[in-house]
Amino acid sequence: MRLLLRSSLWYTSAFLGSHTAFKSELVTQAITSYLIKTMHYQTEERGRPNSSDYRIYFKTSDGKYISPFHDIPLIADGDQENDVPSKKLKKNDNEVLYNMVVEVPRWSNAKMEIATKEPLNPIKQDVKKGKLRYVANVFPHKGYIWNYGALPQTWEDPNHTDKDTKCCGDNDPIDVCEIGTLVCSPGQVIQVKVLGVLAMIDEGETDWKLIAINADDPEAPSLNSIEDVRKSRSGHLEATVDWFKKYKVPDGKPENQFAFNGQFKDKDFAVEVIKSTHKHWRALVQKQTNGGEIDCKNVSVCESPFKFTGEDAYNVVKSAPASGEALPVSPEVDKWHFLSK
Repeated sequence: MRLLLRSSLWYTSAFLGSHTAFKSELVTQAITSYLIKTMHYQTEERGRPNSSDYRIYFKTSDGKYISPFHDIPLIADGDQENDVPSKKLKKNDNEVLYNMVVEVPRWSNAKMEIATKEPLNPIKQDVKKGKLRYVANVFPHKGYIWNYGALPQTWEDPNHTDKDTKCCGDNDPIDVCEIGTLVCSPGQVIQVKVLGVLAMIDEGETDWKLIAINADDPEAPSLNSIEDVRKSRSGHLEATVDWFKKYKVPDGKPENQFAFNGQFKDKDFAVEVIKSTHKHWRALVQKQTNGGEIDCKNVSVCESPFKFTGEDAYNVVKSAPASGEALPVSPEVDKWHFLSK
């Protein structure tokens, strides 16, 4: 919770500048509103931010530690029983809302992700070749251009070949690009309306990218499909494809490819993808498929052989390094990268 409060305070203060009295009042209002919307889940930091030992653990409002991968429901409106989404897909003429676990706030560079291979699956910063990963700023983009995260209780099965992409899954929860106007915080759990999906092929693996909007966003009522996004936000979808195509190039990797010629599929197609990845996740946590190194420990999933006690979960968190001061980030992270066409 300290992390969420600090992030909310920082973002609010940054935009309000030096008008102290006015700023103080608005910051208080922002934090109050923020707590109302996020009180269902809390977070606990361990380790030092900007270090390889930094973790963000999750817990319920009554302090019980949980896995954001396995214990947070996929469906946000409670219309889910025994970890299985209801067959009812419509709610007030819109599709049901999904929980999204925010890993990376918009405009930031640190590649934060759910640690699928660690107990309780905290959020951590990805490490490659012994170094913390930061996405490059490929001109004209700065960091991630949306709030980026994942849907809980989904899994892109590496043992399953998708009938459309002809590629296997990437072994992670399904990714979400949240395109709302608000900048979120790492570890924030928001409710989103899914609008469509992009099928990226990353080094031969299917890596679905859902396009969604925070249900509390002022623009959410007017955005109900991928075509609504195309009409009201000129260039946004094209910029999304461009970002995913090029973001690994500064690291010496080839451009990513896409199924469907890089075209976005509509929300009905996206819902079917979500259903499929949720089905694969259920098989994973019920030990009906080979999950490899995925850690499936959870505290709430019915009929899961990986279910463990609240005391076990508490011990996992308390065995992690204590929280500490953030380490400095290299100025190199802010460097522009200009790619030849």
